[in-house]
Amino acid sequence: MPNFISECSNLKTKMEHKNLAAWSKSIDLVTNVYSKTKKFPQSEKFGLVNQMRKCAVSIPSNIAEGSARNSTKDYLKFLYISLGSATELDTQVIICEKLGLMKSNEKIELTGKLGEVIRLLHGLIKRNKLLLLKT
Repeated sequence: MPNFISECSNLKTKMEHKNLAAWSKSIDLVTNVYSKTKKFPQSEKFGLVNQMRKCAVSIPSNIAEGSARNSTKDYLKFLYISLGSATELDTQVIICEKLGLMKSNEKIELTGKLGEVIRLLHGLIKRNKLLLLKT
C-alpha cells in the first residue's frame, strides 16, 4: 500500500523531522521514560506516570508537527512547546527522586538525556530564529 505522505511531492519537508537529532534523541527519551515509570506504584498511574509520559511524548510530537508547518514562525512556536515539555519533565524527574520513586542514578541518567534534548532544541530554536531574521 503506498504511503500518502512519502508520495506527496509538494509536501514542504517530506518528514524532515526524522532526520533531526533532537527528534531522534527525544524518541529515545520517550522509551526511557516509559520504562522508568513502568516501575512506579499503581497509585501514581494517573499522577506522575501519566504526566511524565505526556510530557515526554509531547517533545518529539511537537518537533514533528512544527516541521510540517509552512512557516518558520510556526515551526518556532512548536519548538518552544517541545522545550517547555522538556523542562516540565525535568521538574517531574526531580519530584520523583524527592518522593523516592526514582533512585539518584536513574535521575542522573534521565536528566542527562533530557539535557541533551534541551541543548539540541535550543540549537534548533537559535537556527530558526536566525532564518526568521533573514526573511
